[in-house]
Amino acid sequence: MDGALLIPADEATLPLAVEYLRAGEPLVFPTDTVYGLGALYTDEAAVRKIYQIKGRPQDKPIPLLLADTQGVIEVAKEVPELAWRLMDQFFPGPLTLVLARSDDVPEWVTAGSKGVAVRVPDHHFTRSLIRRAGAPLATSSANLAGRAASVTAQEAYDQIGLRVALILDGGDCHEGVASTVLDLTGPSPVLLREGAIRRPRLEEVCGRIIDMLE
Repeated sequence: MDGALLIPADEATLPLAVEYLRAGEPLVFPTDTVYGLGALYTDEAAVRKIYQIKGRPQDKPIPLLLADTQGVIEVAKEVPELAWRLMDQFFPGPLTLVLARSDDVPEWVTAGSKGVAVRVPDHHFTRSLIRRAGAPLATSSANLAGRAASVTAQEAYDQIGLRVALILDGGDCHEGVASTVLDLTGPSPVLLREGAIRRPRLEEVCGRIIDMLE
């Protein structure tokens, strides 16, 4: 591979992007937070390519990006009332929720864990891509493991442009910070990562949140 094809992220390029996804090629695309590297979550070989491209540890799950809130029902076994309140407040947006996974969600996405991380990005192109593809996208940030996340297409190209076939350029990501990750699989919400949405805003909805290190 000589390097990724770098094209605009717009309505005209959506059909080509879907072709790549259905052919089993992970691709890079903009989101509201940072650039993502994604593949159809049902395609085991493509998801495993994400791990290889990034050098991502095999025991780290890959979150799912959804086109809309109702998509959560398809991938989560249990959706607690608190999750619906948080989704009403923060979806679409930079919040990732970890919920009990449906039996239909494959272990190559969750790295064998009982939870699945879900998010609806606040980015029109990305949600359109997911809808056209017909399934959630298993998506990690478009960077090498341990390196800074990419907030422009060029930054993504500089890190992994020789390892992917297609990069969709949607300009700068307006958040520029990874999503906040909140685990709702236990009796109390647990903050796994504080990102674009700060803890005090979440606690207005949740009440007290347990930090992962507590």
